[in-house]
Formats: sequence, structure tokens, C-alpha cells
Amino acid sequence: MRLTSLRIDGAEPAALVRPSGAVLLSAVNEALGTTWSGTVQELLERGEIDALRQWVGSAPAGTLDDLAIPQDQLSYAPLYRRPRKIWGIGLNYVEHAADLKEKAPSTEPASFLKPDTAIIGPGEAIRIPPQSERTTAEGELGLIIGRECRDVDEADAPGVVAGFTTIVDMTAEDILEKNPRYLTRSKSFDTFFSFGPEFVTVDEVPDVDALEVSTLHNGEVHRRNVVSNMTFRPWWLVAFHSRVMTLLPGDIISTGTPGAVHIRPGDTAGVSIAGFRDLTNPVE
Repeated sequence: MRLTSLRIDGAEPAALVRPSGAVLLSAVNEALGTTWSGTVQELLERGEIDALRQWVGSAPAGTLDDLAIPQDQLSYAPLYRRPRKIWGIGLNYVEHAADLKEKAPSTEPASFLKPDTAIIGPGEAIRIPPQSERTTAEGELGLIIGRECRDVDEADAPGVVAGFTTIVDMTAEDILEKNPRYLTRSKSFDTFFSFGPEFVTVDEVPDVDALEVSTLHNGEVHRRNVVSNMTFRPWWLVAFHSRVMTLLPGDIISTGTPGAVHIRPGDTAGVSIAGFRDLTNPVE
């Protein structure tokens, strides 16, 4: 199952992704008498994702497709605006660390937290802050937590993850270079975290380690790599961070980038992951 959030009359309602476009869950409820929550965040927080996935699997496809808003009429929002936590993972591909002349962590991840005020969605502008003369964009695979958990074993991690998404993460790299303790500030400016447009449930991805992740710059691939080349792979990251703090539905783990690209006003930055819809943002 694939979900998205649309921009409609100032609201950001949840919709099912269909071959012909997207179907608002509010339209499904009205047409078929269901009572699904109206936003992706509510679906996660109320534990409805699995039930919705099973329902979609048995629902009459023709009926759903008849309710679809055509693709060319869609305007995407971020999947949701208020995750309790956004974990980022730095230097998770050895090649990326080499780009920055840094040593990649080998025993524990270089993780950090970002504020929800950094969130933007597809097509929204990344704004380079006046404090930075070198801001970078990084394409990443995102994990979305589906249920409250703590002290999860790596083997059990797929059971607590609701799905995956595409992320463009930004860094004021010149600020970070001044002092590694400036990491939080360098990562936390408004517009420094774009995610969406699709939330892809775990069952849609048979082998997460085989996914190819690419950072895009002005429509071209800047750097690509495969998840299996991460130092710390997705299920391990879930287990590790669940031993630090309780993970909650809607929490996001952004798993690291194959390569960062210096962005300037007039550019576009983005991410491409095989099997996912691309995410791109203009730069101001």
C-alpha cells in the first residue's frame, strides 16, 4: 500500500496512491461507509496502517479507481507535520565520509535529532539561511515507525516499522565545519527537511538492502549507492535507537546519504529511490 498527503484548500488530507492518481480517504469513507482517519499522522498514531493495508487489498479496485483524483491534478504536501522525533544518521556510507575528509563511524552511528519546524514537502522551496555560505542537500531513505517500542531486537525491527519514504536533508556545512558541536544548529534551519510524497508500506519492499538511493542535483544524479553499503543498515538502526529512547508511531529515521551536494539559489535538489516516486525541491 502507498499513501500520500495532498494539498487541498489549505488542508493536507491523506490519500491512497492508485495507478490513475490518488483517492482521498475522506472520499472512501463517504462512498463506502468506512471510518478511516483523515491524515497520515492520525493513521499512524491510531494504529490503523495495517488494517487499512489489509482492507485495501480486498477492496474493489474499480471502485477505488473511480474515486481517484487524476495525477496531473495532484499537489503534494509533506506526509505529516508533527512527528515526535526525527533521527538523522550522519556519514552512514563510507564513500560519503571520504567526500568530507572525515572518518566514518564504525562502531556506533553518528546520529542527531532535527525539529519538526524544518519540515517541508514536495515542491516547496529550500531556503538557504543568511548565516550559511555552503549549504548541502542529501538524498536519503526514511523509515517511519508504526508502533510504540523500546529495546527492539534487530530481527523484530521490520514489525515496528510501518513503511518507508524519500527524504531530502539539508546541512549548513560551513557552520558544521567550524565545530562538530554545531551539528544541531547546522541541521535545524527552517526548510531543512523535506519528505514525501509517498509512504510505502514495508510489504511493498521485498529487500530494503537492495534499494538504490540517489541524491539529485538539477535533475541529474549527483551520487548513488545501495542500502547494503551502509555501515549501519535500516533494521539495525531501529534496534539501536530503540535502546536509546522509546520510539513512537510517526517517528522518522533518516538513514544517511550516498552523497551531499552544494546547493545554490535557482538549483533543484532531490532524491530518487528505485520503486519510489522522486522527491524534488527548488532552492531559494
